[in-house]
Amino acid sequence: MNERMCALFGVIGPVLAYIFIGAAIASAPWFSWWDNALSDLGHAANRDSAPFYNFGLACAGFLVAIYAVTAFGRHSRYARICLAASAFMLQLVAVFDEIYGTLHMIVSVLFFVFIGIASVVYATEKKSLIAAAASVIGIGSWVLYWAGLYKAGIAVPEIISATAVASWIISSAFRIIWQRS
Repeated sequence: MNERMCALFGVIGPVLAYIFIGAAIASAPWFSWWDNALSDLGHAANRDSAPFYNFGLACAGFLVAIYAVTAFGRHSRYARICLAASAFMLQLVAVFDEIYGTLHMIVSVLFFVFIGIASVVYATEKKSLIAAAASVIGIGSWVLYWAGLYKAGIAVPEIISATAVASWIISSAFRIIWQRS
């Protein structure tokens, strides 16, 4: 598979995640941005939204992992490791849903830690302003949440930080796709 095709996975993966998160939210009239975590959508034992949510995260994690170790890996020497680790953790969030309790919490925290580290490393390695902004936005959303400076469910800093990171992942993929051969 050529580099441009692999780079497409860096676009398709994040977009797919948001499509399936949207489908999960649409199938969950009980979901509230004020009260819930995104992972509440993936509780396989008692949520109709779980197949959408968990399938979407697993597929997105798989595609971003392929991107990280192929096209992105040739583009970024250090951030690729963190991005691959975060993509693997995203798959584990889907596999070990809320039924698994503490294990789910651990892989979820590791996912957000790894995407934060990947953002900082990519911003530093490639002098990427988008990744630097994603780092500030992502970390800021968590700091403000934990400081209690706004009232919302944990889904809010989850979606803010994930979207910020998705912006530089997609941007890096397009940069690889559009580069001259």
